[in-house]
Amino acid sequence: MKTVTVRNVEIGAGMPKICVPIVGETREEILSQARAIRDLPADLVEWRVDFLNNVSSLSLLTVLTFLSELRNELGDTPLLFTFRTKREGGEKSISPQAYEELYKSIIASGLVDLIDVELFLGRDIVSRLVERAHEHGVAVIASNHDFKKTPPKEDIIDRLDDMQELGADIAKIAVMPESPNDVEVLMDATATFSKYAAVPAIAMSMGELGLTSRTTGERFGSAVTFGTAGKASAPGQLPAAELKAILETVHAEG
Repeated sequence: MKTVTVRNVEIGAGMPKICVPIVGETREEILSQARAIRDLPADLVEWRVDFLNNVSSLSLLTVLTFLSELRNELGDTPLLFTFRTKREGGEKSISPQAYEELYKSIIASGLVDLIDVELFLGRDIVSRLVERAHEHGVAVIASNHDFKKTPPKEDIIDRLDDMQELGADIAKIAVMPESPNDVEVLMDATATFSKYAAVPAIAMSMGELGLTSRTTGERFGSAVTFGTAGKASAPGQLPAAELKAILETVHAEG
């Protein structure tokens, strides 16, 4: 498997990297959360722009201004840009066309290191954004989130395969468990994919039931996990400092 290096962080090697989401609704909240992250064990930072108040009506210049300020606050910490759509658990709805145009501008800005692109936006959009991102030296996480259920193992693997086939640098899937067995399904599917995959995977089972998937990724092939600096961006996320301690314990145990 090929690892992915963004700035000074190698994803897919060693312990799972900790990504801390910024979920501020205003410019002030975004920058405040960025400053708080300086004191946390964050390997990556994700800006969840869908949390931003009235983001759909803000000018692109305003979004890019916020992004530039955020980039300055984060220094050399890799920055992931994500607009999580409402149908995949995000805060806002957006048309596929508006999504693609927003991402093209973000990619061209030179302010982000990675983007998260949802697989179910369609193969054409994903392919175009992957190509554009790679032209600008931006890595792509292709993703899928199911907040209702855990699909069968074969479906999870198929989705991860599709992400890799479309040229994503990292394949991500998050699902909702209804039983402990669902958590095992997610972890088993990820382990199977990771045995032959050419790209790192990010996989998590959400909520309290899925907590173990967020802390033992090193054992089943998940390269990144998400920890909070306060408000969570998805159910089941642990505070970043607590998460780091658990990851180190798991790593030490082999």
